[in-house]
Amino acid sequence: MAEATQSYGTHRRYFPLFHFFAIPLLVANLIIRIVYAWMHRGARLVWWEIVVALALLAVAFASRIMVLTVQDRLIKLEETTRLQRCLPDDLRGRIGELSGGQLVALRFCGDEGELAGLTRSVLDGKLKTRNEIKQQIKTWRPDNQRA
Repeated sequence: MAEATQSYGTHRRYFPLFHFFAIPLLVANLIIRIVYAWMHRGARLVWWEIVVALALLAVAFASRIMVLTVQDRLIKLEETTRLQRCLPDDLRGRIGELSGGQLVALRFCGDEGELAGLTRSVLDGKLKTRNEIKQQIKTWRPDNQRA
């Protein structure tokens, strides 16, 4: 269950089914297949099992990357709309200058005054990376619906 309050230190989310079940099981399967292949070097099908184990692991990571890519695209759209609504006129025209990563990081910043100042710092080049932006947020706006 996601925490009620978030901060820079607690905002990362793990999806237990993926992070603590599927990936460890697929990695263990790959290791078992490699050990078995090493012990039975003459069998050709054993090497095929390693290829299949690698493919399963690749599918798991590819699915996670696809989900995060779609999530980031949606966040960029939501944040662009929010910034259009919340920023003063002088900053509103510069929203297009923000990178995708900067928009994703700004989603945690509350609307009340802090958003304009933080956006100005990003646009002026004082803050560049997601982590730099997130570390400057004073009023954390939780995002409990992340994938």
